Amino acid sequence: MTMEAVIVALTVVGVVTVLATTRIAADAVLVAALTVLLVAPVTDGAGAWKIGVLSAERAFLGFANTGLATIAALFVVVTGLRETGAIDRIGARLLGRPRGTRRAVLRLSLPVCGLSAFLNNTPIVAMMIPAVTDWAKRLNLSPSKLMIPLSYAAILGGTCSLIGTSTNLVVAGLVKDTTSLPELRLFDIASVGLPCAIAGIAFLALVGPALLPDRRSPGRALEDPREYTAEMIVPEGSPLHGQSIEDAALRQLPDTYIVEIERNGERIVAVGPDHRLHSGDRLVFVGAVEAIRELQNFRGLRPATDQVFKLDAPRYRRCLFEAVVSSSNPLVGRTVRAGRFRTVYDAAVIAVARQGERVRGKIGDIELRAGDTLLLEAHPNFEHRERGGRDFILVRALEDSTPRRHERAWLSGAIALTMVLAVGLEVISMLQAALVAAGLMVLSRCCTLLEARRGVDWSLLVAIGAAFGLGRAIDGSGLAESLVGEFVRFAGDHPLLVLAAIYIATSLLTELITNNAAAVIAFPFAQSAAAQLDVDFMPFVIAIMMAASASFSTPLGYQTNLMVYGPGGYRFSDYLRIGLPMNVLVGLLAILLTPVIWPFHA
Repeated sequence: MTMEAVIVALTVVGVVTVLATTRIAADAVLVAALTVLLVAPVTDGAGAWKIGVLSAERAFLGFANTGLATIAALFVVVTGLRETGAIDRIGARLLGRPRGTRRAVLRLSLPVCGLSAFLNNTPIVAMMIPAVTDWAKRLNLSPSKLMIPLSYAAILGGTCSLIGTSTNLVVAGLVKDTTSLPELRLFDIASVGLPCAIAGIAFLALVGPALLPDRRSPGRALEDPREYTAEMIVPEGSPLHGQSIEDAALRQLPDTYIVEIERNGERIVAVGPDHRLHSGDRLVFVGAVEAIRELQNFRGLRPATDQVFKLDAPRYRRCLFEAVVSSSNPLVGRTVRAGRFRTVYDAAVIAVARQGERVRGKIGDIELRAGDTLLLEAHPNFEHRERGGRDFILVRALEDSTPRRHERAWLSGAIALTMVLAVGLEVISMLQAALVAAGLMVLSRCCTLLEARRGVDWSLLVAIGAAFGLGRAIDGSGLAESLVGEFVRFAGDHPLLVLAAIYIATSLLTELITNNAAAVIAFPFAQSAAAQLDVDFMPFVIAIMMAASASFSTPLGYQTNLMVYGPGGYRFSDYLRIGLPMNVLVGLLAILLTPVIWPFHA
């Protein structure tokens, strides 16, 4: 093994150790590893010293990778879907309201796996992450119980067809160009991939909840316990008309509940799950600030106060603020309506919290007191305008609180669907489709340019780009080739053992470098081994496709694993805990099934 390979191996061990034992962000660790490889002194073949295992061009080539650019564009597409409420509809129709973590994992995994068999799994995971986050809140589950199953289900679906993942297409191209085997058909891999997917999903649903952490986000742990009182109305034409409280999913809202309904001047205090909603109903909710914020974006409801529709700025340019009324505020002792709050502050009162006391009456009839905390809808400049004044003690903007543009949900959905179909039908590439869709989201006002910029997870992109550089070092230093060669030599001359060695080596490489690179490196070794053993090469082809795609043990092995790393609040060890058993399960099935379906001797 060369000196370069030793340095790369030590660097990889260091990355895994730091990620597994600390909470340092993945992007920082990977960039640090890339820096080490850029400045480490090594000797070349002639014994001369040089600086760096990688040149700067090769180290940062990953940041120009089309896959990285595709993910960045997909974040903008997802932002458009989220800001129009299309994500909420996807979650409601696709995911439903299962009871218990196991049923939730199963309800999530089956459709994601099915979709990933025919569509690129990266956009599927990108679009599902915010939907699953909101869904977890409604089910009162930690996102950490669902994000890894989301990624794993997409990976398992990719093993069920030739177009399920780009790795399968890469291997199919190698088969066509370098062998005399017939071209691979769409479902050739399904005979092995489908049983592995079924077993994998069953494992996720039955065992996964026990192995996955229950890690709530820091934001929820520090949530303000104050209770707001807010009024919402069921407008004419609302899809909630005629639905029960249970069917409308209003009982599943976290940290909030309905205290009464006003209909035609009559108050209904005891609101049961079977109570049916009518157009014109006024619903009084009590809940924490985050719950009331989510309520403003609930499809089929709108704020009962008509003041929000009289503000100057359009709703998609507003956001929510918390503001504490000071004793010097001129409206203290006057009602919201009588004090003409909207006219004075160019802001509409959405909800009121009063030191643990429930505030009764309509928003407009509430008499303001010093110390009241108001939830306001206003233009983003409200915070800057009032922060230095004497009317409010504290003004704080809420993140991601722009009202949803539900009227454009169909448009954002059509853009996303067209993007997926264009890629599935091979009209244009994934990158081209994602860039066009991202541009259309902004041009059609499904999201603003500022929202699009904020929607991109830059730390994830840095982590992926650095991971590409690390993979390039593993490949270029000869470490990957040495690893595969040793595995094959160790297996001897038994076809099944050699097949297992090829699978394990490819799987290990996939955890360290990109899955496509792992398949390309393993392919010639498998081809040579099959020729020496004088057996059919097809079982090895299937094994490489499965091993290169089925990456579960680290967040680095597959980009969807890295995409859910942050939203799930995961640590490196979480992937090892559930991913290693998944790798063993899928690997054993694939190794045992492959020679049965594709015999070594044709």
